[in-house]
Amino acid sequence: MSNENTSIHDFDLNLICEYYSNLDRQGPGSPEVTVKALSFIEGLNQTSNIVDLGCGTGGQTMVLAQHTSGKVRGIDLFPTFIDLFNKNATKLNLQERVKGLVGSMDNLPFQDEELDLIWSEGAIYNIGFERGLREWRKYLKTNGYIAVSEASWFTEKRPSEIETFWMDAYPEIDTIPNKVQQLQNAGYIPVASFILPDNCWTEYFYEPQIQVQEDFLRAKAGNKMAEDFIANQRHETQLYYKYKAFYGYVFYIGKKV
Repeated sequence: MSNENTSIHDFDLNLICEYYSNLDRQGPGSPEVTVKALSFIEGLNQTSNIVDLGCGTGGQTMVLAQHTSGKVRGIDLFPTFIDLFNKNATKLNLQERVKGLVGSMDNLPFQDEELDLIWSEGAIYNIGFERGLREWRKYLKTNGYIAVSEASWFTEKRPSEIETFWMDAYPEIDTIPNKVQQLQNAGYIPVASFILPDNCWTEYFYEPQIQVQEDFLRAKAGNKMAEDFIANQRHETQLYYKYKAFYGYVFYIGKKV
């Protein structure tokens, strides 16, 4: 399996889950960026219902909970992530307000117009940006907010190596103006969009993986799939350092009308 032409989708989900359960974050981001995105959202209080979709182990969810006073639920497909999520909530003494649930973002356990805020950092791609925006909208109250971070192009044109990589990994990647237009078309007022700074990728996502990769390879010595997976992760990291002028994550914040 050549890691140049392999996307993360080609690997066993349990392997991916096991690897990422060793990291505080399962995608690019930072506490500062979570707080910044939250600053564009008005009207939250103790009665607010907040959900973080594709929450992982809850790195960003705990920050969200520490800066709001409402009820926060995290939803993720992987039970391992949710176990760690609930342990993290207890460690931070947030377990009264913060709860992780195993579930799928295409079959959510909420009533129509139940939620004040839908959050999703680096995870909406699992269902697709446009589909997620449209399908999740019904769960939001009128004037409720959606805040998602999403892989986006920064330029109209880019080198073919990175174009090919992303079109294979996530064909829905698009430019920022096109994503904002999609947000508006899905029935939201585009409140804000901003590019995540470099350190969300380097300091908070790639650097913590260096030691985790070493440990993982040691624990899985001789396991070809694990070795290919780590090679794939390293290739993706190299591409970021080489082409980060052309793409990254962008936070999109919309208000339901």
